[in-house]
Parts: sequence; structure tokens; C-alpha cells
Amino acid sequence: MPISLFNEKRPILVTCPKALPPLLAAEMAALGLPGRELAAGVLTQGDMADCMRLNLRLRTGHRVLLELARLAAPDPAALAEEMGRIAWEELIPADGHLTVDCSVKNEHVRDARFVNQKAKDAIVDRILARMGKRPDSGPDPVGAALFLHWRDDALTVYLDTTGAPLSRRGYRKMPHKAPLQETLAAGIVLAMKFDADAGHFLSPMCGSGTLAIEAALIALNRAPGLLRSGFAFQHVLGFDPARYAELRREASQAAKKHYAGRIIASDIDPEAVAAARQNARTAGVEEHIEFQVADFRESLVPEPLPDGATGVCVLNPEYGARLGDSPRLEPVYAAIGDFFKQRLAGWRGFLFTGNPELAKRVGLKPRRKTPFFNAKIECRLLEYELYQGMRRPQPETPDETGGKPAAPQGLKGPKGLNELKNSNDHKSPRSSNGPRPQGRPTDRNSQKGPKR
Repeated sequence: MPISLFNEKRPILVTCPKALPPLLAAEMAALGLPGRELAAGVLTQGDMADCMRLNLRLRTGHRVLLELARLAAPDPAALAEEMGRIAWEELIPADGHLTVDCSVKNEHVRDARFVNQKAKDAIVDRILARMGKRPDSGPDPVGAALFLHWRDDALTVYLDTTGAPLSRRGYRKMPHKAPLQETLAAGIVLAMKFDADAGHFLSPMCGSGTLAIEAALIALNRAPGLLRSGFAFQHVLGFDPARYAELRREASQAAKKHYAGRIIASDIDPEAVAAARQNARTAGVEEHIEFQVADFRESLVPEPLPDGATGVCVLNPEYGARLGDSPRLEPVYAAIGDFFKQRLAGWRGFLFTGNPELAKRVGLKPRRKTPFFNAKIECRLLEYELYQGMRRPQPETPDETGGKPAAPQGLKGPKGLNELKNSNDHKSPRSSNGPRPQGRPTDRNSQKGPKR
């Protein structure tokens, strides 16, 4: 079975965390690749150049998978036989490196690693037979990469054009405690409808600075993929360095040098602020973010811009997942409500939390609730319109995604694709400054209760 990737349109599956497909679909449509939303991704059509562009520019996607083949494989033996029929010598360098990952649900398989090994053996054996040498293989994403989606007897083979997931931007050298994943942080900022014209951006409880950094990248229209050292598609036979360089230039030229508003990141923990500053420096946006060591109630709130625009403020406090934490955190959530009401009149305030009961302590009715998942924790981004005076708040409305271009007609994914789950792309140590809830991977401020 010969492989042709560079001159024909193929299905492209872009994976993402649960609840992010609407935001991802909007990003892809803006790049001229409208698609169909799935449970954990978006399906579209394109070629290898489109895959390169998606890898460079997407903020909420994890992996860009280009479909190679759909095969019938009722059991592992059939899988190995079918994989051996594909002309891998036309795609994978014999002196290169290969990584295989999979999502499998088959009665004959208990361990996905067995599937990975069977597939790798079939691939490298074919390359050895035809080229006289075989590529190295292993779990590290340092060369060409494949992804297998296997449900019952339906096997779909993808070229993973990304390698290490897009959430690994490369700027977070100092994660500090428990940072938000970059793709989730970007999704939160996009859900806030923040852009270069939205005014100021405040991030009290900034932790390692992921929200503020992603906001700066969005405000400056800087492609996050430009921060990475490389992608898996660069290790595929037929890769066109000149075309890739052209796409990088286009992405660089689309970036802005200045942003009219101010982006302010603050935290009560000096170590968190130091980590956030270093991460912003690595991301190339340090000069666009102001850093402050302060209790969130003492955070700097700038004056409106000359056109009257105020801005947005987002806080991400602890969730209180551990038994007995809620009483300790109730004063913090109540103080957030006071901060919104007393210091941010005329702004849009946001609270990102996985604890709806604690959120009630804010004392304000959210206008909009946008669902997210932080790892396996179901969360909400709550929006509050903070009016001057005693003006009655508008009624709560569901999240709005706006009009989106239609997906290509007849675009269908393989069997069971909506069941595709994303593994945690990277894990960070748990935040701890005094007691902290277990299993809570998120950017967090070391915020204590109100001063007595």
C-alpha cells in the first residue's frame, strides 16, 4: 500500500481536552479548516501543509493526526499483518526513530503496550526487509510518530504530525507547584472573549503565570508553535523544509509588536511570581506583562483605556477537593466577591473553579457558566458582569460559541472516534503552601483567608 501525503487531501483529526472542541473548532475555522466537533477533538480535511500550519498556530489542540489508512483487524495477528502491508519505507527513515501510541478497545487486548509493540515490530521488519536497516523505536517523541485508533475490528492508522503534545509550548521551564496546562489556559482566555481589543487583563493568583502568558500570546497574535523546538512531521520522508520555513515566516509576520492594554499578573507568593516572570521571559512576552507580589485584594487595577475600555480579571483559587477544606476556603471565595464588587466595577470578572458550592460564597450571580475539565475534575468558568452602581445584572445565559463555518459535507470519523480520550500530556507536582487538595493540577495562588 503506497503512501502519498503531500499532494492529496486526507482526514485530519485534531485532539484536545474534553470540553474544548467548540473553541478548537473556532480556531480551525479561522485558519480556513472548518471541521466537525467530536467528544475530544475536531475532524477536518487537509494535506501535510495544513497539518504544519495547524501545529504552528493552534492554541487549544493537543495533537494533529493525519489519517493514513482504515483497516479491518479483528485481532492482534491481523493487525500485524495489515500494518506490514503499508509502504512504511516511503514514510519513515530507516536510520530514524519511530514512536507508536494507540487507543484500543478490543476483546483480544488487555494492555495497549502490546498493540504498540506488535505494530512497531511489523513496521520495522518491513523497513528492514526493503532497506537493509531498521529504525530505532521507543516511547520518547524524538522522531516520526504514529497513532492507532482500534475499536473492535476497525483500525485507523494516523501519522502523528505533532509528537510531543502542543500543550508543551516549551516556555514553562519553572512550573512552580501545580500549573494549568497551557491548552486549558488558552481555552479559558479564549472563552473569556479576550483579544487585542478587550482592554486590560488581570491575573491575580497567577501561580506560574500560564493564564497571563497565554493572554499575552493571544493579544499579540503570536503563534504558540513558534516557541517549540520541533515537530514529528520534520522526521517524515518527503518533509519540505522550505515550505515549513515559509509557514513559520507567515506566522511570525502575523504577530503584533504591541498591545494597547496592560496585562498584570500577581501572587502573594514571591516564588510564584519569580517563576511566572521567568516563564514569560522564555515565552518572549516578559516585557508585555507586569508582575506584582501582592494579596489578590491588593492587586493593581489600572485605569480604563482612552477609549473607555476596562478589561477582564480571572481568578483561579483552590477547589477544596479534600474533606474539610471548604470551611478554610469559604472566606477566600467571599473575599473574591468583595474584590469584584469593590474594585472592578465596570469590568468583567471571571472565576475558574471545580467547586460550585464554594463559588456560591462569591455572592454574585454569574451571567455565564462555561464548562471545562481540569484533568478529570469538572470545572466551570463563571463570568460576572460588574456594573457601576446598583444596576440590575443581566440574566444568566449559556455559553455562546457564535456562528461557525460548516464542516465539510460527509466528513465522518472512524468507528468509536467520539470515545477517543486524551491521556494526560504531562504531569506537574501538586501545589503546596500549607494544606492543599490532593490531585489538583492547576495554576493556583498561595492565597490564605482574609486578614483578621
